[in-house]
Amino acid sequence: MTDLLAVSYPWIKAFHVMSVLAWMAGLFYLPRIFVYHVERATPGSETDAVFQVMEMKLLRYIMNPSMIATWVFGLALVFTPGIVDWGSVWPWTKAASVIGMTWFHHWLGLRRKEFLRGENIRSGRTYRMMNELPTLFMVVIVLSVIVKF
Repeated sequence: MTDLLAVSYPWIKAFHVMSVLAWMAGLFYLPRIFVYHVERATPGSETDAVFQVMEMKLLRYIMNPSMIATWVFGLALVFTPGIVDWGSVWPWTKAASVIGMTWFHHWLGLRRKEFLRGENIRSGRTYRMMNELPTLFMVVIVLSVIVKF
């Protein structure tokens, strides 16, 4: 199995990067949709229904599959011999940030369910502030992997 991972390494890494890009796009976009949803639609209105469809499709058809693919390809990279030095700090900072991004993904999913029930209590400002979180995680991940601090 490890030989297959080693031979497939460039392909696994390429698919990992592509899935991360798709996931990040969703993590940046969904909170933005929430901002407009809370500021432009009243619960039960036609606009509310349109936002709910947009949010559901983004989460279900883009974000969830790309998050799963990111994890699958990322774990394949972790198990490829010679790729990760667990004695260094960088794999731990990357892992913590990926777990943080996964938490954020699920936090967004819970907020979508609140909109669906007409129970959102958060302001556009809250969603704007939370929209910065994936950027912080991304910075830590990229610096961890490239600079290997």
